[in-house]
Amino acid sequence: MATTGTGRVSDQRIEKVVPLTTPALLHHDLPLDEPLTATVVEGRRAVARVLDRQDDRLLVVVGPCSVHDPAAALEYAHRLAVTAGRLSEDLLVVMRVYFEKPRSTVGWKGLINDPGLDGSGDVNTGLRAARTLLLEVLRTGLPVGCEFLDPITPQYIADTVAWGAIGARTVESQVHRQLASGLSMPIGMKNRPDGSITTAVDAIRAAGVPHVFPGIDVSGTPAILHTRGNADGHLVLRGARNAPNFHAEAVAGALELLRAAGLPERLVIDASHDNSGKDHRRQPLVADDVATQLAAGERGIVGLMLESFLVPGRQDLDPTRELVYGQSITDACLGWDQTEEVLERLAGAVARRRAVTAGQGVGR
Repeated sequence: MATTGTGRVSDQRIEKVVPLTTPALLHHDLPLDEPLTATVVEGRRAVARVLDRQDDRLLVVVGPCSVHDPAAALEYAHRLAVTAGRLSEDLLVVMRVYFEKPRSTVGWKGLINDPGLDGSGDVNTGLRAARTLLLEVLRTGLPVGCEFLDPITPQYIADTVAWGAIGARTVESQVHRQLASGLSMPIGMKNRPDGSITTAVDAIRAAGVPHVFPGIDVSGTPAILHTRGNADGHLVLRGARNAPNFHAEAVAGALELLRAAGLPERLVIDASHDNSGKDHRRQPLVADDVATQLAAGERGIVGLMLESFLVPGRQDLDPTRELVYGQSITDACLGWDQTEEVLERLAGAVARRRAVTAGQGVGR
């Protein structure tokens, strides 16, 4: 007798199905208390004020390429909080706390997908580890930034996030543009890996208007989400293959594209990825070029991104040996000492820009 029903046509390539914890349960177990809520809300407001140039500081999103060791990431956060406080007159520092790693083909997908670093795919444990770390970072007083890759996971962690990004590989995705339109924090849209800035400009426009799409609510129930649109979208320049776009000519061209689209003329420079040729040692050179533009009075650049960790460079994920504590297992990062030097130079450039704009009669 032939098999009938869904058994013949459904889940033919699904090995197993594991129940997923609900956002509400995770929030109950790991609540965002009132002091931490205040840190998130103030962080979002501060970022928006920098984007709108109501605050003339430079937004700096800095931290590991991706978190694989929460203990090392938290040690980094404590160090960064001290430096951020010292430079707070000139820099608004947001810690980069990324848990999802987009892949061109295969590889480790990040702490949420694979917290054991062993391919076991324990997503429930990963979500708990991610939210736990986010709360601990917030306790240092630092706002946090994340890239949003999976459209479901924001329900578990987005309430802790002050700045978000849609990456170069997903900026053309309608799903991610819809997601960004409903997120509660400012969202940076990266140019595509081939260098297309127009795609990111289109994404900013698309995310700025209301959308209706299927998703889940905080209880984990399938729902139709109606968004209001995100007015705090902005462009992130991350370079293209053999074509960096951090220099003054590229910045001017990007600002012109925003102007032509009727969007606010503001952008963030990503000092890593193709802008540094994926060489972490070149990130300070990118930052120095940006600092020169800032000191000359450039106001279209409102932020900079740096990939940075405790130990410079990167290492392979190798089950036969112990990992170096505080060193990236994805993209190579600046070490801590050099990160501090870069931040200090950026702060100095912002102070010089302030002097230039004051001399031109441009208010804070």
